[in-house]
Amino acid sequence: MLVRVQNPAGTNAERALLDWLRTWKDAASPHGVATINCSLFHKDRLHQFDAVVWTPNSCVVIEAEALVARQDGVLEIPLNGAWTISGEPVAMESRDRRTPLEKSREHTFALQTWLAARGLGQRAVHGVALMVPLRGAELKVQQAWSDPSFDVILGNDPGRLRHYFDVLAESEKQLWTANDVAVAFRGLGILPYLPAPQELLNEGFIGPIDITLWHGGPQQAQAEAYADELAMAEREARSPAMVIEAPWYSPWKLYPRESGDMDLGRAFMRITLAIGMIIGFAWILWFFITAILTYGPG
Repeated sequence: MLVRVQNPAGTNAERALLDWLRTWKDAASPHGVATINCSLFHKDRLHQFDAVVWTPNSCVVIEAEALVARQDGVLEIPLNGAWTISGEPVAMESRDRRTPLEKSREHTFALQTWLAARGLGQRAVHGVALMVPLRGAELKVQQAWSDPSFDVILGNDPGRLRHYFDVLAESEKQLWTANDVAVAFRGLGILPYLPAPQELLNEGFIGPIDITLWHGGPQQAQAEAYADELAMAEREARSPAMVIEAPWYSPWKLYPRESGDMDLGRAFMRITLAIGMIIGFAWILWFFITAILTYGPG
């Protein structure tokens, strides 16, 4: 997982989320790119995301909330209204009066609409509320309704969030390409944090690559280098296997032809050099044959 931090994590929940995402480095971990504390200005309103995670299969907006008091029991999540733990209001670190569900609805809808306006509307945006209790607290989640676009995950075990992405990868098709991620980063104003094409391809995003989407960012040089490597590989694949490349001193290398330009001087030099090289080769060959006939055995 590639992790890009636009602004330093401010809350305990954001720091915990950042620490977990940075541990996803092994081959079995979820692959993708995560942006921490990015924002979207949509329809005259600023939407601040704790994290947005793109994988080859999905886009997930994460609302991270930490509990500031030890509360044990059942975390009850109604369709509308305040969240409670065993009947008591949840003591959250955030001062926002909205519940994580309300914020998730607003943020995922805004991002989904924004993506649709850029031709990416067929890609669903999921919402996750990551609830981080105090150490030692015993909590269970009770969600009386089902919504495939919203889940609540307890942050007392880093494996829970990882399992969520593993399940999502199995249930979703591969929709996000490297170009799609680049379009999203450019539109969100976080182009400086866009990984290089090679990094996105290594994370499982498919190509082809439009390197113009990286122009103007710090990874432009790497994108152009990738395009050059790809073009060279295609030329090598098309060229015959037994072709012998002419040396640097050949007439065709020293005085190459240029398309659309008929240069008689260049042609004269090319022909003259070729004739001279043939004469020189014939003279050397004649010298060796004469030497062998004169001083050879018999």
